[in-house]
Amino acid sequence: MEKTENSTPYSPRYGEAETGGTGRLKIFFGYAAGVGKTYAMLEAAHQAQKEGVDVVVGYVEPHARPDTLALLEGLEVLSCREVDYRGIRLREFDLDGALARRPQLILVDELAHSNAPGCRHTKRYQDVEELLQAGINVYTTVNVQHLESLNDLVTSITGIVVNERIPDHVFDRANQVELVDIAPADLEKRLEEGKIYRQRQAKQALENFFTAENLTALREIAMRRTADQLNRTAVQEKKGKAARAGDHILICLSSAPSNAKVIRTAARMAEAFHSGFTALFVQTPETKELSGENIKRLRSNLRLAEQLGAQIATVYGADPAEQIAEYARVSGITKIVMGRVNHRQHPWIGQKSLADRLIERTDLDVYIIPDRQPLYKKPLGKLRKSRVRFSWRDAVVTLLCLAISTAVGFAFDWAGFSESNIITIYILGVLVTAVSTSGHLYGAANSLLSVLAFNFFFTEPRFTLQADGPSYPVTFLIMLSSSIIASSLASRVKEQARMAAEKSYYTELLLGSSQKLQTIRTEWDCLRLTAEQLSRMFDRPVIYALNDADKELDFRIEPADEHTLLEKLSTEEIGVAKWVQKNNKHAGATTNTLPDSKWLFLSVRGTRGVMGIVGVPIAGYVVPDAFEKNLMVALLGECGLSQERIRLEEERNQIALQTQRESLQANLLRAVSHDLRTPLTNINGSVGILMGKDQTLKPEVREQLYTAIDDDTNWLINMTENLLAATQLETDRTKLKTAPELLEDLFQSAVRQLDRRARDHHISVDLEDQTLMASMNAGMIQRVIINMMNNAIQYTPKDSHIILSGTRRKDWVEISVSDDGPGIPDEAKKHLFDLFYTAEQGKPDSKRGLGLGLHLCQSIVNAHGGTITVSDHAPSGTTFRFTLPAVRTDGVK
Repeated sequence: MEKTENSTPYSPRYGEAETGGTGRLKIFFGYAAGVGKTYAMLEAAHQAQKEGVDVVVGYVEPHARPDTLALLEGLEVLSCREVDYRGIRLREFDLDGALARRPQLILVDELAHSNAPGCRHTKRYQDVEELLQAGINVYTTVNVQHLESLNDLVTSITGIVVNERIPDHVFDRANQVELVDIAPADLEKRLEEGKIYRQRQAKQALENFFTAENLTALREIAMRRTADQLNRTAVQEKKGKAARAGDHILICLSSAPSNAKVIRTAARMAEAFHSGFTALFVQTPETKELSGENIKRLRSNLRLAEQLGAQIATVYGADPAEQIAEYARVSGITKIVMGRVNHRQHPWIGQKSLADRLIERTDLDVYIIPDRQPLYKKPLGKLRKSRVRFSWRDAVVTLLCLAISTAVGFAFDWAGFSESNIITIYILGVLVTAVSTSGHLYGAANSLLSVLAFNFFFTEPRFTLQADGPSYPVTFLIMLSSSIIASSLASRVKEQARMAAEKSYYTELLLGSSQKLQTIRTEWDCLRLTAEQLSRMFDRPVIYALNDADKELDFRIEPADEHTLLEKLSTEEIGVAKWVQKNNKHAGATTNTLPDSKWLFLSVRGTRGVMGIVGVPIAGYVVPDAFEKNLMVALLGECGLSQERIRLEEERNQIALQTQRESLQANLLRAVSHDLRTPLTNINGSVGILMGKDQTLKPEVREQLYTAIDDDTNWLINMTENLLAATQLETDRTKLKTAPELLEDLFQSAVRQLDRRARDHHISVDLEDQTLMASMNAGMIQRVIINMMNNAIQYTPKDSHIILSGTRRKDWVEISVSDDGPGIPDEAKKHLFDLFYTAEQGKPDSKRGLGLGLHLCQSIVNAHGGTITVSDHAPSGTTFRFTLPAVRTDGVK
């Protein structure tokens, strides 16, 4: 037995997951059962265990092969989950047990296996995907005939249809593929010896599947597919994505049985050419009415195209060839792959095939895939029958149009007009009938009745259905044909208008949602708007929840009056939603994960994970088709991007705020460290002199030293108070506590705490009303007044006059501090309230002082809702004014 291994780099420490917490996948790949995939997988597991990796056997198919089963010894085997299915106990892989055990490496045999009903997923490869997402590395096995894109090719070689298949993207995402190879002759020998199947089964296998020709062909396909996967992986590692050669392949989705083969062929071509792959569905009046087996096949083909990596697109129109050609032209399509028409054509109508009409309308390469499926009848008869519904309203409209046409015909006949004018009136009546009624029945009926009415009322002999003139039969035939064609064209135009309106509605809905989402500022509003749009589109309530890792899902509902439905949400349904939240995948009804649920839960995806969860009820409502789901996913995608935008804006704001705070802290520390040095040095020196043994110091010198210590200490106290006030303001900015305060008490308290140098100035208080009150935080406003007064004391000469005043201005109290000093230059006034600015030299820290006082004053006043200004004081000096909300003496603002 040979083993050919994909040389993709693979960590020797198999227990280590990829960056980002995603596990690594290794596939043991073979061309038929019995080549030794499970044996090779168990051997590799023993080797990993020797290297210290925590290995667990999750599931190994119980083959009757002693050599293989012997390799299970020494490995921990996880217990299987037993499921009851139609009275039979089935053993299935225990996914929850594996997630709870959480080994570094787990072995899961038979990747293409279909799980029994009742399991979380319908397919085992979905179990493996969940294990990988949880960060657990996986070894698994699969044969070439189980790859979806190769199904038709394998069937054509072997004549056997393989029902258990996996999407190609599961195989292509593997980090390592090991081709387990054995010569076909050796495999046949092992089969004859009973090492693969029992003797009777082996004989049947040798006569059917395990022929030399089949095995050789399958072996070649497996080798090529392994090489393709290796090439794809190498390209992705070098460039980060698959190379594109400029080609783009288009296939058309339909309900034809052969469409699955077309999709698989196109997928293989896209893989070979490294090209784009689009699956286009042309929605016509006929396809809207598909039902039964046809709609099932259509949905199955759509899922197949999605699994094989196709981009799904939908266009609307009555002529598929015209719509396909136009889409190919605007989308850069280079190749079209389609199946040969294999339904029974009408023997009398020589209509050209879709392929012929496409070739006439485009210059693209059109590949026709032979269809060897049994002939089938295109479901038009049933379709037309389903659309014929009797309506009294339409019947009355038809008869009314016929009566009016006849009345106008009598008027024309009385006026002497020719018969051709009367015929035109009847054709006009048919057109009005076709436009005003539903379906083709009433227009066709009016066409026939119009011919009969014209014959009865306007041909000789009149009031009989006989016609004497030899030209009348031809006239009747032309009239009937013209009426039917006009009716058909009118109905088609009306149907096209309806489809255009439907397409316009969906487009308008997407564009409107996108525009509204751009203006929303909270994530909850994004989800609410999206749920509202989905509820309106699908005519059912929609629940939604924001994804917060630290909190439980808090579901809300739209429309809000459906809250009783939200209360009935079961624990099982909440569990499905949590699974979606954890795995960032869709689950619930109509999916392959937890399909027994009554709700469809979808994740709102952003580039960094799940942004929210949306739930749509399915039980009791019309099941949305695949194209409606695509529209749903598109809306959720817009919502996820908007939520991500909001989060990024919040993060940017937080970063900007943090940067601002760090800058403020750095400047503050720099200024504090700079300004503390001088007063502390002075205090230290003065204290050192006073504590010295030199007793010859004169009393006036001692007094100067005491004064210097007092000045420096007061400066430090004032600076500390400003820093504390700034800290308090930053902490309490969102909830500033205010109360009515009497200005007279506030002024007296502030004056008592002024700098010692205040005694060298003439300070006066001027209140127009002793009972004047304002709403404020007394401690902070007192700090504002002290800073403004000290500022006036510092920058005016001795014996200057400083006036602290308070007056009422309607609903505000104005407090001002005026001096008659030298004043402040106009240029300095522009920056006076800037942080770390001092007016003396127009730059930070020019004089002992942080430049924090006036900036702090402005911040405090603004926090109270007031304003602060500076202006010149006549005839000289400066006036600082600020306002506070006024309070009447009875305590009312």
